[in-house]
Amino acid sequence: LYPIFKSLGLKLRNRIIWRFEHGLHCSQRFSGRYETIMWFTKSDDYIFNLDVVRIPQRYPNKKYFKGPKAGQLSCNPLGKNPGDVWDIPNVKHNHVEKTIHPCQFPVELIERLVLAMTNVGDWILDPFMGVGSTGVAALNLGRKFIGVEIDEKYFMAAEKRLNGQPVKFLLP
Repeated sequence: LYPIFKSLGLKLRNRIIWRFEHGLHCSQRFSGRYETIMWFTKSDDYIFNLDVVRIPQRYPNKKYFKGPKAGQLSCNPLGKNPGDVWDIPNVKHNHVEKTIHPCQFPVELIERLVLAMTNVGDWILDPFMGVGSTGVAALNLGRKFIGVEIDEKYFMAAEKRLNGQPVKFLLP
């Protein structure tokens, strides 16, 4: 997809690696334990809200030892930038979010993306809605949501999860 997006003038801002511990166990190769999320923008004028997605510092009260800043905090008191490798558990059999979808994304993963890349009241489109994890994250965070799904059983599961919220679903 990268060449297509590039030919359309989109700019790659980040490749985010979502790493998780559990999944299928392979016997003839190493088991895959990550997904890649590519973040593209149309221009250099885009939303990026870092402060709302910061994660705890390893050493939150670390201070400069010497120099002109000696004694001052050497880190951001709001936390650190989560970087581009995210350790977030995936949705497996006994997970509280588990529905009928075999490859369901956790709401926590989508919430970080929504918080960082949109503002309250913005529209979010998920053209491969599945069971509606993006819709749940969007509505939880005060955004508006449009989802598209062609599989009727996933569509029905998403509709149930979203409790009749103002969401548009498009079926073929």
